[in-house]
Amino acid sequence: MAFLPFLTKKTPTPNSAPPPPNLATTPKASPLTPPLSQLDNQHTSPNQPQKPGGEVNIQDIIAPPSIEVDFSHLKIGSTYFRTIFIAGYPRYVSANWLSPLINFDHSIDVSMFIYPVEVKGTLEQLRRRIAEMEAEISADIERGRIPQASTQAQLEDANSLQEQLVKGIERFFQFSLYITISADSKKELDTVTSQVQSLLGSLIIVSKIASYSQVEAFKSTLPYCKDKLLVTRNMDTTALSTTFPFTSSELTDNKGVLFGINEHNESLVIFDRFSMENANMLILATSGAGKSYAVKIEIMRSLMFGTHVIIIDPENEYEMLCKAVGGNYIAFNVSSNHKINPFQLADPDNSSEDEMGYKYLYLNSLLKIMLGSMSADEDAILNQALVLAYQQKGITQDPLTHTKEPPRMEDLYKALIGMEEPEAISLSRRLEKYVKGALKGIFDQQSNVSIDSPITVFTLRELADEIRPIVMFMILDYIWTQIRKELKRRLLVVDEAWYLMRHEDSAKVLQGLVKRARKYYLGVSIISQNADDFLGSPYGKAIVTNSAIQFLMKQSPAAIDEVAQVFYLSQGERSLLLSANVGEGLFFAGQNHIALRVVGSPDEHALATSKPQDILARQQQAKKEQSLSSAL
Repeated sequence: MAFLPFLTKKTPTPNSAPPPPNLATTPKASPLTPPLSQLDNQHTSPNQPQKPGGEVNIQDIIAPPSIEVDFSHLKIGSTYFRTIFIAGYPRYVSANWLSPLINFDHSIDVSMFIYPVEVKGTLEQLRRRIAEMEAEISADIERGRIPQASTQAQLEDANSLQEQLVKGIERFFQFSLYITISADSKKELDTVTSQVQSLLGSLIIVSKIASYSQVEAFKSTLPYCKDKLLVTRNMDTTALSTTFPFTSSELTDNKGVLFGINEHNESLVIFDRFSMENANMLILATSGAGKSYAVKIEIMRSLMFGTHVIIIDPENEYEMLCKAVGGNYIAFNVSSNHKINPFQLADPDNSSEDEMGYKYLYLNSLLKIMLGSMSADEDAILNQALVLAYQQKGITQDPLTHTKEPPRMEDLYKALIGMEEPEAISLSRRLEKYVKGALKGIFDQQSNVSIDSPITVFTLRELADEIRPIVMFMILDYIWTQIRKELKRRLLVVDEAWYLMRHEDSAKVLQGLVKRARKYYLGVSIISQNADDFLGSPYGKAIVTNSAIQFLMKQSPAAIDEVAQVFYLSQGERSLLLSANVGEGLFFAGQNHIALRVVGSPDEHALATSKPQDILARQQQAKKEQSLSSAL
C-alpha cells in the first residue's frame, strides 16, 4: 500500500512553460495510425498544396482523409477518439492498481509522463503546508472545536514524507496519466468512455474528459513523448512504483503449441517446450480438474509439428484419441498378444559396457516390487541369478553379445531353482506365480511391440491395481531402451504417475528418466492427482526441480499447504487453486508464472473430453448419423 502525497496537483494553462525534458511515456499498443502531419501542423483538411513538381511527402500519404474537432472528441477519418485525464487519486493505492485499465477489453492508448522534481523546492513547499495545517489545528483547539480528521491525517502524512525526503529514502515526482479511447461510432465511444470512467471510479480515481482540449490531449497519447496537456499529480517514489504497467507475465512465442489463454490479460499462451532448458512438465490436480484434457489438447497440437508421442495410460483415457489419429494402441492383459520382455537389452550400436550394469540395477528394482522386501542375503542371491541367466544365453558385458536372444523370466526362475541356498528357494517360490500362474503371459515372453508410430498408447485398464505399478515400470524401461536407438523429437506422457511414486525403486527410475530425458530429445509429462506422493518424496521433489514446466490445477484443501510451500504461492494463488474451474490453474514455465485456462476447438474437445455425458452424447450422435446413412 502506498501513500499519495496531498500536495496540490499542478494544472498549467496551455501557455505554461513546458515541463522538464527528462520524461517517460508508456503507450499501450493500439491499431490506430496517428495523423501526425495533420495535428502537428494544425491542418484540418487533406487538401494540402503539393510541393513544386507535384511531389508528395510521407506525411501527405499517411494523413487521414479528414479531421473533425469537437469539444469532447475527435473524428479522424471514420474513427472517433476521446481522451480523458486523471484528475483525482485515492489517498492510498496498492501495487498493480493499473492492471484493470491496462487489461481493459477494448482498444485504448495509455500514456504516462514522469517528471523528477528537485527535493529542495519540495521540502520548502512541505514546510509551508505543514505550518498551515498546524496553525489550522491550533486555531480549532483554541476555539474549542474538534480539528478536522482529514487535516490531521494530512499532517501526519506530510511529516512522514518530509522525514523520508530529508533522509533520502524517497524522491519526488510529478505524474500525468492520459487515456485515449477509439471507437467506430459516437455511440460506441460514449459507451466505452462510460465503462472506462466507471472502472476508474471503482478504484476511487476521478477521471475527466479533456473538454475543449481534445487535440492537445490526443497528441499527449501519441508516441511523441510530449505532454501537451500538462495535468500532473505529485507522487513519491513508493506511490510512483505502483503505476508500473507491466504486471502480468506473457508466454507468446512465434512458434510452438497453443497451451491456452492467459487469464491475467487474455493473451494466447504459445511456446515450444523444447526451447526451454528441459522439455519436462509436471501436472498436479485433483480428480476431475482437467489434467488429462489439457494433456490431450497439447498432444493433438504437438502431433502437427511432427512430435512422436508415447503414452502410459492406466485408465484407458487415450484410446479414442489414439484411434482417431491412426496411432498404435497396445492393451496389456493376460491374454493380450502384446508382450514386453524386461530382460531385453538396447541395440549394440546404442549399448556400452555400462548397459549390463544399468539392466541389472533396473531388474533388481523391478523384482523388488514384484517379490516384496528382501534381506541382504536374498538381494545378493538375486543378483547372482540375474548374471547367471544372461550368461546361460551367452550374453556378457561385451556389447557384441547383446544381439543374442535375451533371457526370460523363466530363465531367472530356473537359475534360482538350480541354487541350493535357502534364500534362492524362497525367491523362486515368490517368483513362481509370474512364470507358471495366470501372469505368465505378461512377464515371460519376448518383446513384440513397437513405438515407431507417431502416437503409441500403452493401456493397463484390464490389469489389477497391484499389478499396474509393475507393468508401468516395465513399460517405462522398455520405452527408455527404445528411444535411445534413434534421436527423434518425442513426448512421453506418464498418466497416474502416483502408481510409480508409491514404490521407492520405481520412483527412483522415473526421476532418473526425467533427469536424462533432455539428452535424447525427449519431453516427459508427469500427471498425478496425489500431490503428496510427489511433494512428500525426495524423488518427487527432484522431478519438480527437473521439470521446466509445472501446471498446478485445482487442489484439495488437504494438499494446498504443502503445494503452497513447495511452489512459494501467495494467498491469492492458494485461493485460486482451491476454487479453480475445470481446465484452469497456475502455469509455471521457467521464470514466467501465469494463470492459464485451457481451451480446445469443438473437434479437439470431442476427442479430449472424458465426461460421461459428452461421450454418451457423441455415441448417440454417431448412431443417429449411422441410421440416416443406412436409410439413404
